[in-house]
Amino acid sequence: MEAESSASGAAGAAAASAPGEGSTVVPLEVVYCGVCSLPPEYCEFGATVKKCTDWLAGNHPSLHQKLYSSEALESKMGTMTLEAQQKAEKDLAKKQQKEELRQEREAAKKKSSVITIKRVERTKRKYVTVVSGIEAFELVYKTVAKEFGKKFACGSSVTKSAAGTEEITVQGDLSDEILEELVEKYGIEEDNIRQVEESKKKGGSGAG
Repeated sequence: MEAESSASGAAGAAAASAPGEGSTVVPLEVVYCGVCSLPPEYCEFGATVKKCTDWLAGNHPSLHQKLYSSEALESKMGTMTLEAQQKAEKDLAKKQQKEELRQEREAAKKKSSVITIKRVERTKRKYVTVVSGIEAFELVYKTVAKEFGKKFACGSSVTKSAAGTEEITVQGDLSDEILEELVEKYGIEEDNIRQVEESKKKGGSGAG
């Protein structure tokens, strides 16, 4: 009898806590950082905390205020011992310094890197345009190839060079158009783009 009563009580509690018929269940909105992809509450443990907080302030100002207002920071620090606070500040400074150095190295690498746009003659008056070197600018070959295909309404695919590296082969003579797209859409400096031309060799292999 007692067991029946307990089971009945549990069922009643479950029914009371379940949403009623016709009620609307509001989905929980979860925010993920656009920089590190973690929930914003965990950004402070990563190396990109400065970028993360800037992104949060621009995209979710109320959440930024909740997490990083002076009151929130004082409250968080108030629950830590002095030794823990000093260690946390030291660790954060190290992470930020490491991230700044990484960004400086990336900037230097990009500055010295070159994207090559090669106009290749396949048959008489038939050309393809081959693009290589975009990986140095954190661009993905498959994604950019797809976007080129849509933009220029032509065949565009990822292919392999003779050296075995990836490149994009676009059907048609689109060297100038691709240069313009790289500058305007992807933010590549024109000084980092080189246009070359490869003409179809005339005659047999013995031609000098």
